[in-house]
Amino acid sequence: MNNKLISQKNSALLISSVVIVMSFGVWVSVEAQVQKQPETTAAPTLKKAGRLELQNSGKPFKPEKLEESNKPIKKGTRGTIGRDDRLPMLSNNYPWSTVGRIVGESNSQTYTCTGTLIDEDIVLTNAHCVVDPKTGQVASRVAFLPNVVDGQYKDRAYAVQYLAGTHFQDKNSEANDWAVIKIDRPLGRKYGYLGWKSLPAKTLIRNEKRFFFVGYSGDYPQAETEKFWGLTAGQGWTAGFQAGCSIVDEQSNILLHDCDTAGGSSGGPIIASIDGEPYIVALNNAEIVDRRSGKGLINLAVNISFLDSLFGKK
Repeated sequence: MNNKLISQKNSALLISSVVIVMSFGVWVSVEAQVQKQPETTAAPTLKKAGRLELQNSGKPFKPEKLEESNKPIKKGTRGTIGRDDRLPMLSNNYPWSTVGRIVGESNSQTYTCTGTLIDEDIVLTNAHCVVDPKTGQVASRVAFLPNVVDGQYKDRAYAVQYLAGTHFQDKNSEANDWAVIKIDRPLGRKYGYLGWKSLPAKTLIRNEKRFFFVGYSGDYPQAETEKFWGLTAGQGWTAGFQAGCSIVDEQSNILLHDCDTAGGSSGGPIIASIDGEPYIVALNNAEIVDRRSGKGLINLAVNISFLDSLFGKK
């Protein structure tokens, strides 16, 4: 979905009766695609944690042997296609290596989201990627597949513990739609992890077109994009990357942004380069849709400040 900067007039629609909020998790049957590696043991049971420990203090980490690139496309490939601002994330280099596809299972249904390593065994995503917003039921299992490119990935980890900002029984569920999950393998040692910076909304809004976004959207890559880049795995199996998007406003403690997103990109990081290093500054989670036309008006994001209090960062 290509949501552009909204005017003040459109912004007023956020509190009108003609808009609805839609989460970005995609509930689909993808189990046949997920089983790319033989299962040697049963997936661990996902449990709620009283507290999770973080090894770092919110700073990014690049493994020594992992190459780094500021471009999501492999060297020598070509540029943007058509009007969609997204490019396929084809790079295995850092920091793109830190973002992965989440596949969850609840009530025998599978669904997909996006997650990002923020420590060697901690993944950041949305609460609705772990908890069913309609029932409040926790997923029976959640898998994290790092750096999936055209359906290919080398590792898989399972969530063993989680902390969520909401179980969707409160009025502020959108603003608290975050979750951190502890996985059963220290994949951050291999793929690296991103840091985070809690910045005032005014600072985020002032830095127009300075952010980039990565997410495994269920509408991407589209047919022409697949053909151009020679991709074959289908939609949702290659992340979309967009540079130059903006945080456009803040309302009721919810950030509004214009990054190109769609179902499956829930939990995707909105990233800023700060002093030459990648930091997550917001967490994509939902969209505002016009009830009458069905068209998206603007996308929502969670302020990342909760990580400061959650992990005791000062």
